[in-house]
Amino acid sequence: MTDRTMPTVRLGETGPETSVQGLGCMGMSFGYGPADTDQSRAALERAFGLGVTLYDTADAYGAGDNERFLAPFFKAHRDEVVIATKFALTIPPDDPSKRIIRNDAPYIRQAIEDSLKRLDVDVIDLYYMHRRDVNVPIEETVGVMADLVREGKVKHLGLSEVTADELRTAHAVHPIAAVQSEWSLFSRDIETQVVPAARELGVGLVPYSPLGRGFLTGAFTDAAKELTDGDFRRSQPRFTGDNATANAALLEPVRRVAEAHGATLGQVALAWVHQRAAAYGLAVVPIPGTRKAERVTENAGAAHLVLTEEELALLEPIAGQVAGDRYADMTFTSAGREQ
Repeated sequence: MTDRTMPTVRLGETGPETSVQGLGCMGMSFGYGPADTDQSRAALERAFGLGVTLYDTADAYGAGDNERFLAPFFKAHRDEVVIATKFALTIPPDDPSKRIIRNDAPYIRQAIEDSLKRLDVDVIDLYYMHRRDVNVPIEETVGVMADLVREGKVKHLGLSEVTADELRTAHAVHPIAAVQSEWSLFSRDIETQVVPAARELGVGLVPYSPLGRGFLTGAFTDAAKELTDGDFRRSQPRFTGDNATANAALLEPVRRVAEAHGATLGQVALAWVHQRAAAYGLAVVPIPGTRKAERVTENAGAAHLVLTEEELALLEPIAGQVAGDRYADMTFTSAGREQ
């Protein structure tokens, strides 16, 4: 018996209906060092039991390993979950620091077939362009994605880390259900242009890393000193050295709010993201990632935590004081191309 207590919302005017909080599955196979598969499976089942229906992956996560890992879970719950995956990004196994981005038609055609096979499904519910190849007109890329919808291989389209202008151009070709970008107490650059464009077009927002890749939970204070060699957070500027020291001090108001509610830092950070929906008048479905069932339960509780106006005001200045960029190379992000 499952306890389907998570509220739901529709992503985009014609997009899928999902739980108001999803689950980011990347770390179960990639990015954050070694993972325990049994522990990850338990986290998936806990999420399902709590009413989480949106599960986010990508073909780049472990060179397809994450999609293969998730396939049995999706098969067991196919009619009750929304499967979101992505194409466009390749990370060479021999050089994890390198990123290859492709948006051309032949690549997309091969990517969709590969993802369908790895996921062992006939159709993907939400298919994202993971990153933007500026050498390919976005109209062409979305045109191919629209063909996949017409062919019954994909139900809804999404874009990740696109600018407001790119979103408008894409949406004119085919309705976009959701834009996925980093959005948290530490990362608010999309509020300048992307969020208003999404509201204007009726597109949902799916914030990734709403917990600042764990930093906002207080789980670590310096990635280089505390995380394993295989953890890519060690290469992100805001999580090491003087930047990490400065940013750790910014968590103090988060702690004060958490204490007032008897909540955790992570729950306050997630509740803040959830309340962006009311602040901006659009569907917002954060996808915190975790590999532990107890963290899934903790994160789900944030969907019911309401911060006061005074508390929101206390948290408001944090993002403007963060030291360091989200990535060492910001050209792959919407903010990097909008500057």
